[in-house]
Amino acid sequence: MFNLAPVSVPDLTGRTVLVTGAGKGIGAELVRILYAKGARTYAGVYPVESAEALPDGVTQLELDVTSQSDVDAAIARITAESGRLDVLVNNAGVINPIGLLAEIVTDDLAPAFAVNVMGVHRMTVAALPLLRAAKGTVLNAGTGAATTAMEGWTAYCTTKAGLQMLTRMMALELGREGLRIFFLGIPPTDTAMQGKIRASGLNPISQIPQDKLVPTNVPASVMAHLCGPNPAMTDVLLDVRQEVFTKMMDLPA
Repeated sequence: MFNLAPVSVPDLTGRTVLVTGAGKGIGAELVRILYAKGARTYAGVYPVESAEALPDGVTQLELDVTSQSDVDAAIARITAESGRLDVLVNNAGVINPIGLLAEIVTDDLAPAFAVNVMGVHRMTVAALPLLRAAKGTVLNAGTGAATTAMEGWTAYCTTKAGLQMLTRMMALELGREGLRIFFLGIPPTDTAMQGKIRASGLNPISQIPQDKLVPTNVPASVMAHLCGPNPAMTDVLLDVRQEVFTKMMDLPA
C-alpha cells in the first residue's frame, strides 16, 4: 500500500535536538537515529514508566507538554547542559477521543487541544531564546488528517488542522527571524496509536492491516533529515510521501 523506505540522514555531530513524545513509536525511533548520527539528543518522555528503551547517551526528560513547569524545567536543563538548541521536534500527540462527533462529550476534546495545539505553542515559546540564538528549526509532526475529515476523528482532525495553521503562523512570524519551520505529514505508521484506530473500526484507516502500515523508521528518518543543518526544503508544509523525499528513498523498481 505504501511504497516507502527510510531516507539518508546527514551527520548531526554538534547539533542539539529536543524531541517531545519520544517515549515510544516514531519519537523513540527518531531519538535513536539522531543519537546514532551524532546529535546531542534530549528525549521528552511522558509518562516515564511506559517509555521504550533508548540509548544510554540520550538524555531523558520527564516532559508533559501540557505542564508549564515540565516545559520550563526541560528548557532550563538544556540551557545549563548544552547552552544551545538547534532543533525542536514537536512530536507529542494524542488521537483520543475516537468516536462519532455526536457521541463525544464536548469537554473530552480538551486534552487533544492541550497536547496537539497548546502543547506545541507552549514548547516553542519556551524554546525560542535558544532557537533564535541558533537560527534553529521547529519541526511539527503532522498528518493528512489536518486537511481530510475522517469519520470518528473529530479531536484528531480538528487539532491537527489547528497545528497546521499554528505552524504557518510560526513560519510567518518566526521565519523572518531566520528560523526554519516545518509541518511534516506522516502516513499511517505502525504505532500504538494505529492499534487504537484499528480497534475503533471507524474510517478507512482502521481497515489497513498492521503489516501494511509504514515502519516507524521511515517517517523518523525523514524527520531526522530535516534536523540537519542544511535541509534543501523551503516549503513549510511537507509530507513524507512527497517526491522530494521519495527520490531519496532506496525503493524497489
